[in-house]
Amino acid sequence: MNVLLVTAHPLADSLCAALAERAAAALAEAGHVVVREDLYAQAFAPALTSMERASYYASEYAAAAVAGQAERLLAADAIVLVFPTWWFGFPAILKGWFDRVWGPGIAYDHADDLGPIKPRLGKLRRVLAVTSLGSPWWVDTLVMRHPLRRILKVALLGTCAPNCRFEMLSLYKAEKLEPERVRWFGERIKRSIFGWN
Repeated sequence: MNVLLVTAHPLADSLCAALAERAAAALAEAGHVVVREDLYAQAFAPALTSMERASYYASEYAAAAVAGQAERLLAADAIVLVFPTWWFGFPAILKGWFDRVWGPGIAYDHADDLGPIKPRLGKLRRVLAVTSLGSPWWVDTLVMRHPLRRILKVALLGTCAPNCRFEMLSLYKAEKLEPERVRWFGERIKRSIFGWN
């Protein structure tokens, strides 16, 4: 498959960078074609521009500034997202990628009556989200009720790629990690990718 590997961490030597390398190696070993989308390395501007927002409901979304990212999104059979969870949300740069690149005419179409949107990412078969959190599992699960999992699965993929299979791997208590836990989590990433059909 053609796999878009999207990373969103400002530090090149971060845990997320190491997890992204693990994912890239597993994807290559499984025979997939990997296209890298390192948002910080690209200096991707996350803020939706006034022109982009003004065109959201016009006949054509003003996507010229994100045309390359949109092309890579539309070409993907699968996406692997690697990012830290900060304050139980996406890093701003990744949220901006969704805001600007997953726009009308790219990821979905508006209904004529402004009812439910119509999905456009029918080619997308798999999404794997890999994230690190400082909190323990029970805070994300029992207190916060997996906010990012719900946003990705229901709000984004549920409306833009409803036939896509989604999985999320979360590495908790990431500020106090032993090398063995990192190795074990890397193996989870590999097993997940090798389980793709």
